[in-house]
Amino acid sequence: MNATGSMGLAVAVRPCCRLIAAQILPRCPHQHGRRIAALPFFPRCSRGRRHFSRCPCPLPPRRSAAAWVRAAVAPARDGAAVSDPRRLSTSVGPGPVPGGDKDFGRIFVQGLAAVKPLVIDSGEQPPAVEGEKAKKEAVEEEEEDRSEVAKARLQSESEKEAWRLLKNAVVTYCGSPVGTLAAIDPAVELLNYDQVFIRDFVPSALAFLLKGEMEIVRNFLLHTLHLQSWEKTVDCYSPGQGLMPASFKVRSVAQGSNGEVEEFLDPDFGESAIGRVAPVDSGGHLIKISGVVCFLIEVVLGMGLIVTIGRVSNSCLSLAGLWWIILLRAYGKISGDYALQERIDVQTGIKLILNLCLSDGFDMFPTLLVTDGSCMIDRRMGIHGHPLEIQALFYCALRCSREMIVASDGSKNVLRAINNRLSALSFHIREYYWADMKKVNEIYRYKTEEYSQDAINKFNIYPEQIPGWLVDWIPEKGGYFIGNLQPAHMDFRFFSLGNLWAIISSLATPKQAEGILDLIEDKWDDLVGNMPLKICYPALENEEWRITTGSDPKNTPWSYHNGGSWPTLLWQFTLACIKMGRPESARKAIAIAENHLSNDRWPEYYDTPTGRFIGKQSRLYQTWTIAGFLASKLLLENPELASILTFEEDLELLEGCACSLAKSPRIKCSRRAAKSHIFV
Repeated sequence: MNATGSMGLAVAVRPCCRLIAAQILPRCPHQHGRRIAALPFFPRCSRGRRHFSRCPCPLPPRRSAAAWVRAAVAPARDGAAVSDPRRLSTSVGPGPVPGGDKDFGRIFVQGLAAVKPLVIDSGEQPPAVEGEKAKKEAVEEEEEDRSEVAKARLQSESEKEAWRLLKNAVVTYCGSPVGTLAAIDPAVELLNYDQVFIRDFVPSALAFLLKGEMEIVRNFLLHTLHLQSWEKTVDCYSPGQGLMPASFKVRSVAQGSNGEVEEFLDPDFGESAIGRVAPVDSGGHLIKISGVVCFLIEVVLGMGLIVTIGRVSNSCLSLAGLWWIILLRAYGKISGDYALQERIDVQTGIKLILNLCLSDGFDMFPTLLVTDGSCMIDRRMGIHGHPLEIQALFYCALRCSREMIVASDGSKNVLRAINNRLSALSFHIREYYWADMKKVNEIYRYKTEEYSQDAINKFNIYPEQIPGWLVDWIPEKGGYFIGNLQPAHMDFRFFSLGNLWAIISSLATPKQAEGILDLIEDKWDDLVGNMPLKICYPALENEEWRITTGSDPKNTPWSYHNGGSWPTLLWQFTLACIKMGRPESARKAIAIAENHLSNDRWPEYYDTPTGRFIGKQSRLYQTWTIAGFLASKLLLENPELASILTFEEDLELLEGCACSLAKSPRIKCSRRAAKSHIFV
């Protein structure tokens, strides 16, 4: 029997994707011989010792980096102004606007007005004119080729080393590349750094895409989709429906005495992670038992483990595949291979992820409620609740999904749900998470215990919560989104990743986006220092550190997640700077990183308040450090590609008020307040 979910998606009694893998991915021609009974559910490929079998996977032809840039952003020379408007689109929204009859079927092409139309004269050109045109075109092509050669010659030794290391980190499955290892440090124990992580692979994927190498990204997207669990389960050791694994590993098992080796993909949904945390941005556990949803959390407290089982709602407490959805859109934008997005299995995978995220529950806020350690910060750091990083990635994934979901009768419910959540989420974050000098002064004068529908202090925030460091740190110009917001609680720490993705996805208004970069430039010594970029600022210290982290020996003050500097954030900072027309800030940060990374052997993170020392437990030759540096360089060389990877403000979202509170005589809708930010 089939059951229909809240968005019209059949979610029950569906065969596991591991059992129908042959219908989703190309079957390896060398899958023969007996199967291993102990490993029945993993995709496999058998091969001989000296022979790698290759799973056929149709791909677009390879092209040079310059060719990909021209194809993505330049008008075609055959007379078409733009070969495919989706390559330039930053706002595609099929489906109805909540609360109105507006059509999201339009496509807004950024910068299209600047493209001059091609004028064709019916009259014949004189031979002399035609000859001059031919010479001019030949000279232009020659100059273009020379510039490409010059770029290749100017490639620094650090870049050459980085590309060599990145290619050495590539993992193959059935003879084809499927991802990159998290780290290739030979001096320390591997632990789980020999796996392919969804989140960690994103900068590697971006570097490959910008270089014109599409195959590895396509393979990664399809194989991780294959590992997505399609079936619902009541088994606490199995992942819930629609979840993506946090990572996977290619394992090999000898088969018989003839030398054949069988490969299979072994996914990890967090059951092997330290503290058993499952990152919400790429995987997690959602368990339903007798109609009661329980969320299993295991967190590190000091040197021990505490297991907590709590009663929670049916809403999305475990969001899978945020990074996967974002990468899927980036692949389509750069490669032009939109057929991948339109495949039935890919469309189903997107909808299963969204079904987890958009389910109704008891939470009154449009933000996602998660546990501590649910994102890039995967240890106890006091970010449980509604952390900014999760909300910014969630918003970006929703906008990506709205572009990629094929409009049909079967998808109209999910598209309506996406539009509703985007509208509510953008208002909530812009209105309540924003902090600048004016807002902090307003909080300082808050009255508490207000019981009213018109209350100013809606979350009952006590002015005493304003930390002492913030009073002197907040600049007169600029601002940022705070790290977390819950009833009677504001986390005023600056979290870089969430603020950068708020700019990239246009979760922040244009004015707020400018304010975030103003603050980073004003506080450059604190947030960049000797190595970009602080993961959060400031660090938890003394008693606050002991209570919040459980005396975590890895997250000591100004180390690791507790105020450490992470070079992998560089590519996201570069993307945000290019979008806001400030490439010089990105160039300055990249120059700082380039002076140290190669000599320091590409560390995972740096310690101390200014990022001067290599992290005390930092892995060396960390792949996402290497890839983040390369992606930043390529983005600066090709700013046109950066523009198609970001989103512009969508005014339609501000006009659609899904809750329709304005029609109620008891409640006034304040949604218009968000719209005012755009024009000031």
